[in-house]
Amino acid sequence: QVQLVESGGGLVQAGGSLRLSCTVSSRTYKTSALGWFRQATGKEREFVAAITWSGDNTYSGDSVKGRFIISRDNTKNTVYLQMNSLKPEDTAVYYCAATRRIVQLRSSSEYDYWGQGTQVTVSS
Repeated sequence: QVQLVESGGGLVQAGGSLRLSCTVSSRTYKTSALGWFRQATGKEREFVAAITWSGDNTYSGDSVKGRFIISRDNTKNTVYLQMNSLKPEDTAVYYCAATRRIVQLRSSSEYDYWGQGTQVTVSS
């Protein structure tokens, strides 16, 4: 059993910042990478960022590159998504997900477990 718990969402004005957290708990699942995805109302789920668990490789979606930073703290089994210069179009439910594979981290089908999601709303 794997649990991913997101936190840190909320309402922020355009240009502001938020930091999302995702804590992973599992006794047996060996996480190779964690990713963040988002889904706005009426739209498909979109890749935001990913990070490998043991290395220092990070990946970002084109729409957030230069504004969002993904990082991890292995001692806390937690991955963070620092979101800066937020725009109204960043409004969505943000999900973190875990995978054992490091092949296609930009694809949601690569991930085995998902959190419940946290709402981020950016007002103009």
